[in-house]
Amino acid sequence: MVAAASRIFFIIAWVTLLPGCDERVDGREPTGSAETAGRAETAGRAPTTEAETAFLANHWKPIPPQGPPPEHFSTLESSLAPESCGACHLQQYQDWQTSLHAKSMGPGIWGQLIEMGSADAEFCQGCHAPLAEQMGGTHSGVSDALYDPVLQQQGLVCAACHVRNHRRFGPPPRDDSIAASDPGAPLPHDGFSVQTAFTKGDFCRGCHQFEPGEFALNGKLIENTFEEWRASPYPAQGIHCQDCHMPERRHLWRGIHDRTMVAEGVEIRVEIASGDHQEGDVVAATITVANTGVGHYFPTYVTPKVFVRGELLDMEARVLPATVQQATIGREVTLNLSQELFDTRIPPGEKRSVVYEQRVPAQAGRLRITVEVHPDHFYRQFFESVLAGGRGGTGRAELQSALAATQASIYTLYQKEFALR
Repeated sequence: MVAAASRIFFIIAWVTLLPGCDERVDGREPTGSAETAGRAETAGRAPTTEAETAFLANHWKPIPPQGPPPEHFSTLESSLAPESCGACHLQQYQDWQTSLHAKSMGPGIWGQLIEMGSADAEFCQGCHAPLAEQMGGTHSGVSDALYDPVLQQQGLVCAACHVRNHRRFGPPPRDDSIAASDPGAPLPHDGFSVQTAFTKGDFCRGCHQFEPGEFALNGKLIENTFEEWRASPYPAQGIHCQDCHMPERRHLWRGIHDRTMVAEGVEIRVEIASGDHQEGDVVAATITVANTGVGHYFPTYVTPKVFVRGELLDMEARVLPATVQQATIGREVTLNLSQELFDTRIPPGEKRSVVYEQRVPAQAGRLRITVEVHPDHFYRQFFESVLAGGRGGTGRAELQSALAATQASIYTLYQKEFALR
């Protein structure tokens, strides 16, 4: 029912995903929820085996010091630096340089770590820079002589996933892998140990899933991405994290910050009654955001927000401020992480509808619907709060830099205008 007031707020509703979403974000016709580049290579793989689970339990944090390299290793083979890996694995290194893994010790986290005690810093670095050599004296059993401050600042480096005790580990070679030119020659770094666990979603669990009993709000773990995926239809289809975030084994790890990838995972539909909307009439539009291809909640975690905004424009395409209405898709928590305020995220295979209703003022000529993604929304608010009043301590400059990056990450996922007359 339309209220007497001129401004009528958004109504949000859950619905189960049904066929018929008629408009993709990128303008193409929908072709099914499995449409993501690179999925074909590994779709249909078996669930994680007991052997793979055992490997991962031993492989992940805390990662012990590598120890001395084999005597016959060259300086290059002994190095843990990602640029050393790039000497032979150039494509993977170049991909990594563009990824968020390479920025996992960026100014936002570093500006906080330098104010923390060693125990708290070690907990954070367990994912952001997990090698013992990146932690220095904060890691039990690691002497300051092993600490590499340059390696620490490089974040989640190649060795964090692929090197233990100077042994290399990785997924099975692909059919198109290049054979050694001299089969009898010794392999660089003594080759590598093949582990199929590298192709399974469980490999990502350690840093993308809190365990039962760890930090939760409103009965829900703060970090729950792996379980969101596991509860989705995708594991039964053999679609794992790597199939979307590492297509063709590219070390890109694209996600919410990448508009193209997000556009492949959601469909947006706007329904508006056609006809002549005169002054005093009510224009109504239903905006539906469907999670058709994201393997977990859209968006996952507490950091990103997706804003669905409706507004009327005058004949000069200027926004009429009194007509602006906005709804939020995301999980909103207080900055001190003490309370969940709401959770409107969209699970895989479901969709959320937002209704815009507005009485038309005389000067209105068009309705504009915008869906805007703020990948770092929580961090932006947090950094602004910390920096307010001159706070931030010795990490203030880093937090200021991080704040600027959060503001630059915002992008428009969808925008369309509709004539009222």
